[in-house]
Amino acid sequence: MRAYDRNLTRPAVECAAVIVFRTDDREVHPPHRFADYRSTRLRAPLARPIAWPHSPSESTGPNFARRPPATREADLTAQHAGAPLGERITVAGQLRDEDGLPLAGQLVEIWQANSAGRYAHPVDQHAAPLDPNFSGVGRCLTDADGRYRFVTIKPGAYPWQNHANAWRPAHIHFSVFGPAFATRLVTQMYFPGDPLLELDPIFHAVPEAARERLIAAFDFASTTPDWALGYRFDVVLRGRDATPGGPP
Repeated sequence: MRAYDRNLTRPAVECAAVIVFRTDDREVHPPHRFADYRSTRLRAPLARPIAWPHSPSESTGPNFARRPPATREADLTAQHAGAPLGERITVAGQLRDEDGLPLAGQLVEIWQANSAGRYAHPVDQHAAPLDPNFSGVGRCLTDADGRYRFVTIKPGAYPWQNHANAWRPAHIHFSVFGPAFATRLVTQMYFPGDPLLELDPIFHAVPEAARERLIAAFDFASTTPDWALGYRFDVVLRGRDATPGGPP
């Protein structure tokens, strides 16, 4: 197994070296505690974080190409006997590292509510229908150019109990791995023009300069006639141009 120096973007030494990742992304990600996001008041750490050096196992893996997801896992509309209800969309983009280089063979996972704004999960009990043809979970690996693509249904907004009459904007959760466990990002993708973004504490917990990086771009070039609208959502792991994590 080879180790990579992410600052030099070239092979480094055989497995013995411990990689130091750049940490110039502190103004990108939301704080652990954000007053308007109520649950962070309870779960945010009270003490300052302790720096802990990365071990080789954290900085040289994993290799998802050995057991890639099945092709059908990237099409959330074709995982059941029938078609799910709602507006079919495609979501595609490119995964890049902090130096702008594409990352091939990396695992991208998504999960989301259905078109009525309800998750296929026992904890979600709000008064919206479940869709027997939609589980809301997908996985794929990036190709040789670091690109991924999902077919899914546009999720609906849903109420949450953060404050009076609180509604989450439509969003898709992403988990993205880079070349190492230390570069994993968990974030949310939003849709352009959503009026609920201005009212959402989770979105506003992200520093203002980085918020637009969480909003997908409508992509007419990838829109399929008579079939699905296309959206583009590129993801950058680490660095000052990183895609923000979230929620905190």
